[in-house]
Amino acid sequence: MARRGLLIILSSPSGAGKSTLARRLMAWDPAIRFSVSATTRTPRAGEVDGREYYFKTRSDFEAMIAEGEMLEHAEVFGNFYGSPKAPVETALTEGRDMLFDIDWQGGQQVRNSSLGKDVVSIFVLPPSIAELEARLRARAQDSDEVIAGRMRKSRDEISHWAEYDYVLVNDDLERTDAALRGIIAAERLRRDRQTDLNAFVRGLNAEFDAQMPE
Repeated sequence: MARRGLLIILSSPSGAGKSTLARRLMAWDPAIRFSVSATTRTPRAGEVDGREYYFKTRSDFEAMIAEGEMLEHAEVFGNFYGSPKAPVETALTEGRDMLFDIDWQGGQQVRNSSLGKDVVSIFVLPPSIAELEARLRARAQDSDEVIAGRMRKSRDEISHWAEYDYVLVNDDLERTDAALRGIIAAERLRRDRQTDLNAFVRGLNAEFDAQMPE
């Protein structure tokens, strides 16, 4: 049965496990793809246009914003980042699912876009603030100052949990992973996503008519 693809938004405060869950979701179904973002920053060594990012000039990026070609965008440290609409529209029409690893602000923009009807939004919460900080420290990548900044930002991010369709508390990775897969499996089966369903039911009715003529 053909279906329209999903636009999956996965958000969480840093350290709640979003990146791990995203990797596991794509391992479960390799057909799920990350949406490739566009940016105005300079490519780094080894980065390829269209793989890591779509690299744009500032004027090109601003033109895409003005023409409504961005699902969401933001300016970070002097560079624009955003999600081009066209490749996502193509994927959804072809029945392919696109995964967005974006914050609540980006998620809000996507939900308010022309593709909002295709969105399935999921917010991942930590089991406790103490555990969230412990996970950040366990990475051994950031200074105390950076960790403190991430914790302050986390409070703001968590305050937007109620804007999402689903909320998962990541207290057990295996259980949370299974719940995430269950959400995606159920959303794929929604009646309004199954594009061939009307034709299929008409076929069933035609069989009735052939077998039980009036």
